[in-house]
Amino acid sequence: MTARTCIPWPDKRLRTPAAPVEAISDEIRAIWDDMIDTMEAMPGVGLAAPQIGVMLRLAVVDASEERGKAIRMANPEILHASVKMNAHDEASPNLPGVWAKIERPRGVTVRFMNAEGEMQEQDFVGLWATSVQHQVDHLNGKMYFDHLGKVKRDMLIRRSKKRG
Repeated sequence: MTARTCIPWPDKRLRTPAAPVEAISDEIRAIWDDMIDTMEAMPGVGLAAPQIGVMLRLAVVDASEERGKAIRMANPEILHASVKMNAHDEASPNLPGVWAKIERPRGVTVRFMNAEGEMQEQDFVGLWATSVQHQVDHLNGKMYFDHLGKVKRDMLIRRSKKRG
C-alpha cells in the first residue's frame, strides 16, 4: 500500500467524468488500498480515484472519529438526498491551502458496488454524507468550489495559487 500523489488543479482529469467499474478485481482492491493510505496521509475524510489520476468511478470515505472504518465504493450513485441542509468546510488536496463552507444535503442514500462486488444501498448523515457527495462530484468531473458563486470561486483559486 502506498500514499499516492494528488494531481494539481487545473489538471483536466479533474474536470473529466470517470469511467464505470465493471467488476471488483485485485487491481481495484489495490487502488482502494492506495486511496485509503492517501486519504489518511492528507489527512482527509474521503478520496475519489480521479484525484490521484485514476479515471475510474472509485471512492473511499471515512468520517469516523477513530478512523479505520473506510467504506470502499465503486460506481456510487446518490438515490435520495434530504431536504435539510448542512454546511461543512470543504477542501481538496488538488487545490491545497484553501477551503470553503459548502452547503449540501444533510443525509443521502447511496447505491454502490462494495468490496465484495455486490450492489449495496447505504444511508449517510452529517460529515459522512458531505464526504460522499464531495467524492461523487469528483467522479463527475466537478470540484467542491463549483458550488460557490463565480466571485468566491475565483477568489479561492487565486488564493490557492498565491500559497502554491
